[in-house]
Amino acid sequence: MAGLLSGLEQFGLSNLESMDLYEAPKKAEAGPDGAPAAPVVQEQDFLFDKSFNCPICDKEFKARTVKIGKAKLGGSDLDLRPRYEQIDLLKYDIIMCPYCGYAALSRFFKFLTSPQAKNIQKAISSTFKPQKETKETYTYDEALERYKLTLANAIVKQAKSSEKAYICLKTAWLLRGKAEHLDTTQPDYEEQKKACQEEEDEFLRNALEGFLAARQTENFPMCGMDEPTVDYLIAVTAMRFEQYDLTSRLITGILTSTGANPRMKDKARDVKEMLMKKIKEKNAARK
Repeated sequence: MAGLLSGLEQFGLSNLESMDLYEAPKKAEAGPDGAPAAPVVQEQDFLFDKSFNCPICDKEFKARTVKIGKAKLGGSDLDLRPRYEQIDLLKYDIIMCPYCGYAALSRFFKFLTSPQAKNIQKAISSTFKPQKETKETYTYDEALERYKLTLANAIVKQAKSSEKAYICLKTAWLLRGKAEHLDTTQPDYEEQKKACQEEEDEFLRNALEGFLAARQTENFPMCGMDEPTVDYLIAVTAMRFEQYDLTSRLITGILTSTGANPRMKDKARDVKEMLMKKIKEKNAARK
């Protein structure tokens, strides 16, 4: 199976493809008839070029950005992946400097310490191949490359576990979107779909590991999320990998929490019902 950072060679960063996502803990330290036809809305209609100044190389560049309020939310998956109509906003949540290779989720782009900047300059910018940003839209594969570069930046700058976990989560969501948009008429459709699902699982496992670590060492809010939301994400992801005890414990905590809003508690009740059904099915299969 390809690694989390496979594909970075196109940026001149093949040496970073084998980096470990999370450091080993130190022992000493603790998503009507006849009426005129409606205009065809295209993906680029939701986007515009926004200017940014890179905190690493100080150069100005433009990045494709979603127009505020333009996209309409159509719902969300069980793990809170947002689903927007006519566009997948996840493809445009990465800001990447085409000159030095610094990349981050939009919420983290401006926030760098001096040591972090030096680490990125040394490990990424020194060998990065400048890119031409001329595309009106990104394919899922192009967006995936940007997410992997972002994860490489996060590892190099020694970002918090929560940030790395959040990147992994959003990358998994992106892969889910890619799988949903595969051409079903292609002879290798099933093979492509399976590859997407396997890679999604790999990123979700790493997201789970990172959020569990962050929950023990970081304060809330975490990546803009409160404690019930993070616990819900952990619970749902753990249930996907049959870690039912962890899911049960966290869902119970949400349902008894005074800090969880009614909407989150409703979602937790739905997960509890699903969990009970899965446990029942698993026990039945053992007999």
